[in-house]
Amino acid sequence: MNLAQRLSHLPREARDTLFLLAVVACCVAPLAAYLPLWTSALTAALLAWRGWLAVGARALPGRWVIGALLAAAVALTLLSHRTIVGRDAGVTLIVVLLALKTLELRARRDAMVVFFLGFFTLLANFFFSQSLPTAAALLVALLGLLTALVNAHMPVGRPPLAASMRTAARMALLGAPIMVALFLLFPRMAPLWGVPDDARSGRSGLSGEMSIGSMASLVLDDSVALRVRFNTPGGAPPPQSSLYFRGPVLTAFNGRDWYALSQPEARGITWAYPTPANLQMQGESVRYEVTLEPSRRPWLLTLDAVQERPELPQGTGAMMSPELLWSASRPISSVLRYRAESHLRFTHGPTLRTSLLNGYVELPAEMNPRTLALAEQMQADPAIAARVAASGAQAYIDAALARLRTGGYTYTLEPGVYGEHTADEFWFDRKEGFCEHIASAFVVLMRALDVPSRIVTGYQGGELNGIDGYWTVRQSDAHAWAEVWLEGRGWVRVDPTGAVSPGRIGQFQRLQAPRGVLGTAMDAVVNPSLVRSLRSVWEAVNNGWNQWVLNYTQGRQLDLLKSLGMQSPSWQDLVRLLGLLAALAAATGAGWTLWERSRQDPWQRLLLQARQRLARAGLPLPPHLPPRTMAARARAELGAPAEAAAQWLLRMEQARYAPEPRALLADLQRELRRLPWPTAQNPRPSAP
Repeated sequence: MNLAQRLSHLPREARDTLFLLAVVACCVAPLAAYLPLWTSALTAALLAWRGWLAVGARALPGRWVIGALLAAAVALTLLSHRTIVGRDAGVTLIVVLLALKTLELRARRDAMVVFFLGFFTLLANFFFSQSLPTAAALLVALLGLLTALVNAHMPVGRPPLAASMRTAARMALLGAPIMVALFLLFPRMAPLWGVPDDARSGRSGLSGEMSIGSMASLVLDDSVALRVRFNTPGGAPPPQSSLYFRGPVLTAFNGRDWYALSQPEARGITWAYPTPANLQMQGESVRYEVTLEPSRRPWLLTLDAVQERPELPQGTGAMMSPELLWSASRPISSVLRYRAESHLRFTHGPTLRTSLLNGYVELPAEMNPRTLALAEQMQADPAIAARVAASGAQAYIDAALARLRTGGYTYTLEPGVYGEHTADEFWFDRKEGFCEHIASAFVVLMRALDVPSRIVTGYQGGELNGIDGYWTVRQSDAHAWAEVWLEGRGWVRVDPTGAVSPGRIGQFQRLQAPRGVLGTAMDAVVNPSLVRSLRSVWEAVNNGWNQWVLNYTQGRQLDLLKSLGMQSPSWQDLVRLLGLLAALAAATGAGWTLWERSRQDPWQRLLLQARQRLARAGLPLPPHLPPRTMAARARAELGAPAEAAAQWLLRMEQARYAPEPRALLADLQRELRRLPWPTAQNPRPSAP
């Protein structure tokens, strides 16, 4: 006998319990990645234990056992989260309590508690992830919970789970229009409360510091950092070589690590003060819309450079630092969409040398001595000195870039582990590195030449998704470049990586992580172009979810009302429209009910009520039996207490054939309400 046959022969109680346990597992499975390991292990063990008890019809554990397990769960929660309140600790306890409650499934009341805990657990999943896969998984779990709930309200017989599932699916489909209307029209106002974010749980490709060699690991992360849709008048986006999305600017250097001035680690290493922005725009602007993935960081990534504040959702503030980095008023913990306008040609910073620039030439003492010696050689070179006299510090930049182009330097993901003197090793020993190796060595050399310089981190490039027209920028597009200060021009972008590997800038020739044996074998089985096409389709679908569901803000609600003809809509208009739709839905439902009742034979409806009351008394009867047969069965199986009901059934049969049955049915309806029906007993098994 196979597993399906064994399950089909289980008693109904065991079958229903196993189904409910499977549904509970579906509800808590998406949370396994966010909760402590012991929570998932304990929950799985409890559900497996309860299933073993159900299959063997064994006794459930006593209250002392469950109490001990509960105490252990609370203690482990305190040990893991240092509290039993808050998002993570609360969800941990809810999951464990749900699993423990399955050990008390003795009555329908216990099942109802499990159902409602399951619904709450479904909502708790959205505390951690609102992605499309999570929503799809929870939709399946929701259908399972509704099926178990419908099945629990069928106490008689052994109704098939497929029938309960069809009823649950029909309920969900009937409720879908209401759900859509509430989603579209329920006023989205600024929240009065929020779930505190756990900053440690977020991951971002960028941070306020950069260790030499750390950015190379980002190429292994192919996840999406942001999506961009350009709204240029001609429709053509800027060239890829111009797509520099500005992130943190790093100034302080301790010999190996670079820090932004806002980072506490920067204090005491090298001192510098932000120079005034003095941002001056040139040429045509580029308008675009950014969909930024959660990063737990406040940075708003924009194309260099944005002068006007980006258009953000209501309630979200933003400000620009003197280093041209836009930051939101709070860390970005959910998908954020905003519009911005950039000028790809611009100037910024002071045009004359001031004391504020002194910190941008500081270097740690006794670090990178060979790079310092190289700077002295360049300053003593008559040819370079002549060009410096003619064009200023630009001559030093040209000489350093020429050295990178012709000196045998290599752009690679695996340059090895750098030691204490990172710039020396790059210029003279290894001659290979990723973008942060190249940018750091270049800036160290510039500072040794007394040219103010700093490192800018961000993203460069992007990939056009032909399905939805969005440019996708991934974590693997993370990049580091340099900014140097030139007399009369201010801060100027210099990307030394382009001198080593021109294909990295603008041609989307990214370094790829070494492929293992499995990846190589999969390339031989599945066409890589097909994989890329499928990924584009999936990312387009996921982007649509972000745009139309996660980013459905109050502004988009008001735009919907404008499209319906309202000139100046407000949230009060949303409430009125939602109330109107609710009244229409109620009126439609009432009309449908009246129409259905008019279609049903009133005699059949009254006989159905009698059959239901007999079923509650312990006498289920098939629907095809006439009243006379029902009366005989009631007398035979329920005895004297059913005599009044039997007499009533006989009068029902007479009313069926009466010339004017309407008046008789009204009297029978009133009598049905007062009739003493027998209580539930243990009748003899009924014949079909």
